[in-house]
Amino acid sequence: MVYIVSWDEFVDRSVQLFRADPESTRYVVKYRHCDGKLVLKVTDNKECLKFKTDQAQEAKKMEKLNNIFFTLMARGPDVDLSEVTGKEPMETQPTKKGRGRKQ
Repeated sequence: MVYIVSWDEFVDRSVQLFRADPESTRYVVKYRHCDGKLVLKVTDNKECLKFKTDQAQEAKKMEKLNNIFFTLMARGPDVDLSEVTGKEPMETQPTKKGRGRKQ
């Protein structure tokens, strides 16, 4: 099992692997708090793709990959992934200013 260095390559190859055999493809997430490392693994028992990181920015990209896999599983492997955006923008509420205690 070789770790893939590039995030984009890992995502592309993982999606290809899932589309080739959606019935037997698995996606595993392992986080070690003591090391601060996140390991993602996608396998179909023939090919194994792994990605390891200790960067918080790349850990946030994992959420987008989760959304991609959820979309593929729910809608089928032939779905167009261009509409998967990760997180929907949340509506921001206006902050209240000047509401503190008067002295």
